[in-house]
Amino acid sequence: MSTVDEAGARARNVVSLAGRVSSAPVERELPSGDKVVTFRIVMAREQTAMTARSKQVSDWVDCAVWAARLRRSVASWQVGDQVEVEGALRRRFFRDAGGSSSRVEIEVLSGRRIERTR
Repeated sequence: MSTVDEAGARARNVVSLAGRVSSAPVERELPSGDKVVTFRIVMAREQTAMTARSKQVSDWVDCAVWAARLRRSVASWQVGDQVEVEGALRRRFFRDAGGSSSRVEIEVLSGRRIERTR
């Protein structure tokens, strides 16, 4: 699915990842009253022209789940579980002790556990 941006150009923001849960899902209530579950997944790095000489073997990304039903499902995931997630790349702005900050994360719109860790 694509949309049209302000300049009339086609735009698409779809992310699909498969990897291992590397930080346990944590539900937080924001000052706005909204609830979000956050977790991190790690994926093995495939060799490309950019990564051919790199010693780094994996990449990780922070994920955020806002939908209530999916939050409940993701809350049962454990570190080490193999999962698939789909969603959109988002830049989220917030305030913390250091002032205003932002982070790029995946807004997870669907996800499933492929294999439970042993």
